[in-house]
Order: sequence, then structure tokens, then C-alpha cells
Amino acid sequence: VQLQASGGGLVQSGGSLRLSCAASGRTFSRYTVGWFRQAPGKEREFVGCITRGVPRTYYSDSVKGRFTVSRDNANNTAYLQMNSLKPEDTAVYFCAADQQIYTSANPTQYDYWGQGTQVTVSS
Repeated sequence: VQLQASGGGLVQSGGSLRLSCAASGRTFSRYTVGWFRQAPGKEREFVGCITRGVPRTYYSDSVKGRFTVSRDNANNTAYLQMNSLKPEDTAVYFCAADQQIYTSANPTQYDYWGQGTQVTVSS
């Protein structure tokens, strides 16, 4: 599967953005999709994921209650809705997918990655 992330940009603190992750292929529903982010000089960090099959969502503590992961299997797209953004949310955001895992916060367990999209939150 090939992934294309989009929707990043510059937003003020407290604002919202929605990122999209468009996937190729016809079996998108069989993939768990994860969202990760990486700030300059820092390691790639788990944000949230949505499972394959009957979708369930999981989030890091730093975004829980502010971010929402969803998916539209008919359109082969996953989303990351980000509300109440903070300057510390500034990073390059990546989507990733894997057919074998059910849920994981470990980026090494995802086989497929999209290119990143920059999110900058100004104070």
C-alpha cells in the first residue's frame, strides 16, 4: 500500500487542523493505520492509531482528548483531527500502515509510511 499524507500547515495556538492519509489499493480496511510525529532533534513519537477490522482507536497521553483518528475505508483514507493545538504539537506528522499488527505505538512495527506533512503551531 502507498500512503500520501496531507493537510499540514501553520495554525495559531488553540486552533484546529485535519490531516488526511490517502492510501492506494483495495484492501485498506485490512490495515491498521498509525499517526506519528517528529519534531526537530527528537525521536519519532506515537500520536494515535486506528485498528483494522472493527475500528478501535488508541492515543498517546499527550494528545488524548484533543486529537481524533478516524478512517473512511470506502475512500481509502484515514484522518487525524487535531483540536486545541499547542506549540508543542509542532512537528512533521506521518501516517503509517501495517496489515499484521492490530495496534502498536512502535513505529518499527509499521511497514508502510507516507511522506510527512509539516504542522506548525504558533503561540
